[in-house]
Amino acid sequence: MVSIIPTPQNLITDAWVRATWEEFISIVDRPEFETTRCYYDAGYMRIETMPIGFAHGRDNSLLASVVTFYGTLKNLSFLSITNGSFRKSGERECQPDLAFYIGTELPRIPKSNSPVDVNLYGAPTLAIEVSSTTLSDDLGQKRLLYERLGVAEYWVVDVEAATVIAFSISDGGSRQIQVSSVLPDLSISVIEEALRRSQTEDDGAVNRWLIQQFQ
Repeated sequence: MVSIIPTPQNLITDAWVRATWEEFISIVDRPEFETTRCYYDAGYMRIETMPIGFAHGRDNSLLASVVTFYGTLKNLSFLSITNGSFRKSGERECQPDLAFYIGTELPRIPKSNSPVDVNLYGAPTLAIEVSSTTLSDDLGQKRLLYERLGVAEYWVVDVEAATVIAFSISDGGSRQIQVSSVLPDLSISVIEEALRRSQTEDDGAVNRWLIQQFQ
């Protein structure tokens, strides 16, 4: 952890920096930080400026397809959010690559570009971080953030290894799982096989394979 109060002029990025909530908000609301990913938890903030490349974007798209196909074919009700921001004012904020609300009673979130107010609409059921350069942080400090935020399930996708490390979260703690509970009976190994296939097959071929697995 770095213990330096940040300002826009000397801000340390891509690391957890001690900051008050007010300092965090004053920075992330500035126009020059619109394209960054911003996290806040337990008195620390992280501003990610690292570029997102082809491998990250491809795996991100694939994971969105996995959840969408599975939820649709299994008649689940869900809302999907790509690159959304979720804020529990005064306490924490996160911007996962993908987030999903899943269940029979979905929140009616107004269509705007403001962060989703977790106090009003609850935390996402599932949060996903696609990790190409931030794996240790996604498994560490960010996992603690999602535990405290109250998501039910958290996945970390290791782009380089084509693996998914999935956690079920309850009572403020998490445990690794091999089968999803929020997407009932979805095996994590199926997602990993889809990631491997995407390295040599086009999206149509991978999607058809996924549909065969889910029917």
